[in-house]
Amino acid sequence: MTKNKLLLKNMSLVSLGIMVSRILGYLRDMLVASVFGAGFYADAFYAAFRIPNLFRRLFGESSLNAAFVPVFSEKVQTDTKQQIEKLISAVVTVLFVFLSSFTILGIIFAPQITKIITWGFEKEKLVLTSQLLQIMFPFMLLICLAALGLSILNCLGVFFIPAMSSASLSIAEIVFVLFIVNHLPKEEWKVKGLAVSVLIGGILQLVINFYLLFLKNYRFSLMIKQFFYFLSLAEIKKISILFFPVVVGFSADQINALVDTLCASFLSEGSITALYYSNRLMQLPLALFGTALVTVSLPQMSKEIVYGTYEDIKETIVHSFRNTLFFMLPAMIGLVLLGKPIISVLFEHGKFTHKATLMTYSCLMFYALGLPFFSTTKILTSAFYALKMPNLPVKIAFVSLMLNIVLNVILMQFLEVGGLALASTISSLFCSILLFTNLKKIMNTKFLTPQLKKFIIKIFFVNIIFAIIVSLISLYFKTPGIITLLSVGLGIIIYFGLTWMMKIEETKILTSFIYRFIYASSHNV
Repeated sequence: MTKNKLLLKNMSLVSLGIMVSRILGYLRDMLVASVFGAGFYADAFYAAFRIPNLFRRLFGESSLNAAFVPVFSEKVQTDTKQQIEKLISAVVTVLFVFLSSFTILGIIFAPQITKIITWGFEKEKLVLTSQLLQIMFPFMLLICLAALGLSILNCLGVFFIPAMSSASLSIAEIVFVLFIVNHLPKEEWKVKGLAVSVLIGGILQLVINFYLLFLKNYRFSLMIKQFFYFLSLAEIKKISILFFPVVVGFSADQINALVDTLCASFLSEGSITALYYSNRLMQLPLALFGTALVTVSLPQMSKEIVYGTYEDIKETIVHSFRNTLFFMLPAMIGLVLLGKPIISVLFEHGKFTHKATLMTYSCLMFYALGLPFFSTTKILTSAFYALKMPNLPVKIAFVSLMLNIVLNVILMQFLEVGGLALASTISSLFCSILLFTNLKKIMNTKFLTPQLKKFIIKIFFVNIIFAIIVSLISLYFKTPGIITLLSVGLGIIIYFGLTWMMKIEETKILTSFIYRFIYASSHNV
């Protein structure tokens, strides 16, 4: 199997798992929006949830994956199963002790943390946000341990179910909203019940990923008494050396998210909720294709470091960039042109008003423009981590952070909450340019091959035609539901038809994979 076929196959499995999770996530968001709208209680919940979710990204999925996978991939290639199990036990123990301590401090100092990130909230909203944060802070511990299980499974070649396990959070919240929320008499009890369901979702995801490891016949345990011994292990030291610079680098993104929340708290009510929902919509294609690409390319590049050369890594990066353009350009066009009817169909129910739809779209439009840059930044950063060179991305991330803060302050004066999204897009473009320039120098190679140039010309031509067709559909029909259904449905068919006619390799590989997947599924029934 060629490298591009392998990447696309594994990416498709991750994307399929994420798709199931995201569909349930949007159902959850629709239900939560219908109950709480985009006002007092929704702002408090999403402001509080942002903090453990922020630390989940900081200490869990992103940072831990980037630091752990290069070291673990090397051990999988060279060590015995018993040695690998010992390493897993060591990492689980160290991570548990560290995160448990952090969680306890987070619960104790929740009022102070809340004041910092929601400075613009009035006292009553501030108190509620602090209480919700205390309930949800342990979610960080649960989800970071679940993310460790996911990283291990990815290194072992298991992608689909771990990617889908994040749906646990959505399932827990959906069950709460459908069967419990209406039995609670006070709005405050309802929003606190929603916070408890977040914890239940975290427990479910942890159990699923660790059970999958058990099914793969990997045995490990939590050994608190050996904590200090584990700290002395060479592998733990290697992971730590990579982990802390990576955390610092990812902290720039998370600080940026906090700054966005802080800025939005000074804008009109509902701005934080609009920022959340628009980011959620933007994250769908980013997770399906950008995050999925990083999930499969980081272990691939880490293996190539052990046995391969810079030329092998260059090939992986080029294929990842091709896949980014193939998926992200139509996603960008679709969200820019169809964002408003999509938001209306998904969220404009119950207490979520048309005004909230317009506010959310003002963010989504600018976020969508950054999709190719958000994805490219993830891929290039992963290349540095695979090379075990995390320091340069850290420096670039903080330069981009400074730019983003300045742009936030300027653009929110003219574009309200939409200015915060535009600032993120511009700073991500700046970051991807710096990363690409420096990686090119380090590897001393040219990424823009004649084949890649030809692909770029083809894919841009296809997307121009695609944009024209989607625009015509949205102008002809007026009902949001019809516009969304026809544009998305016909758009996918037309896009794949155009790329097939232009003989773009990714279309043929995906079509072949989908056919084999359906054929295998039908014969296993």
